[in-house]
Order: sequence, then structure tokens, then C-alpha cells
Amino acid sequence: MNPYLDIILRSATVYIFMVAALRVFGRKELSQLSTFDVILILLISNAVQNAMVGRNTSLAGGLVAAVALFVLNYIFKKAAGNFSFFRKLLRDKPEILIHDGVPDFRTLSKLDISHDELKEAMREHGVEHYSDVKLAIFESDGNISIISGENHQMRQTHYKRRRNRKNVVSV
Repeated sequence: MNPYLDIILRSATVYIFMVAALRVFGRKELSQLSTFDVILILLISNAVQNAMVGRNTSLAGGLVAAVALFVLNYIFKKAAGNFSFFRKLLRDKPEILIHDGVPDFRTLSKLDISHDELKEAMREHGVEHYSDVKLAIFESDGNISIISGENHQMRQTHYKRRRNRKNVVSV
């Protein structure tokens, strides 16, 4: 087999494995990763490097692996944007965390959101008590949106990132 085709196949396998593993073990955006999550990602990248390039540690081998990963990432993003099956497979639906001041502890537990994380999100939105929250939603991008009881308006205190209009995926 062509050594570069071997690198492409290995890289694709590792990429698909990592997407599936991150899908199973959590859905946090990079801006929301804890120190432990960053360390895990760094260690995983080191652990799977040899699985992608094998014995070919040349510059060309590394570049072929990198290009394969970029192309796969592009294909996954396009598929998620154009096909509802892939969108459902790759993206989670928003989840209600608090409704009319009452936290949904089952959902919080399922999503592994601690009391401290929820209180931090509330403080970021200028809300102090659960009873002041009309609606808290864990968005599909990993952010927590809070709609306070006063005026029923959502207060957005920060933006995690700006999105290019054409890259927005409607769910």
C-alpha cells in the first residue's frame, strides 16, 4: 500500500474515533475546557500520533496527516450543515436546566454540570438566585443561556466567539 494512503487511512480512523469519544464523554467547547480537559487532549494527541503516521516521521508524513485531518474536519462540518442525519448525530439539542426558578437536577446530573458551574453562569448573567431565573438552557454549543424573570429578556453578557453567517448551522 502507498505509505501516504496508509497515513490518510490511519488519520481518518483516529479522527473518527476521537469525534465519537468526545461525543460519548462530553460536549464542551474549547473555551469551556478545564485544566484537566486540556491536559487530556494534549496527552491523547501525543498518544495517537504514532497511530496516525506509523513509522513515517518525515515532514511529508506529518503534513499528509495534518491535511487529512483538515479535510475530514471540513467534510464533517459540511455534512452537519447540509444533512439533518449528521447534524443530529454530531450536535446535541439544547437542554433546559432551570424552568421558572426550579432546577432540573436530573438534566444537570446527566450533563455533568455542577452546582458551582450553574451558579457561575447565573452570576455571569447578573442573576443571583434560582428563583430569579425564568429559563436556563444548556445550548448545543456548550454555553448556558439565562433568561431572568424580570422583563423575560435574555441578558447576554459575553460572546464565546463570533460566527461567520455562512457557517451557522440551524438546528
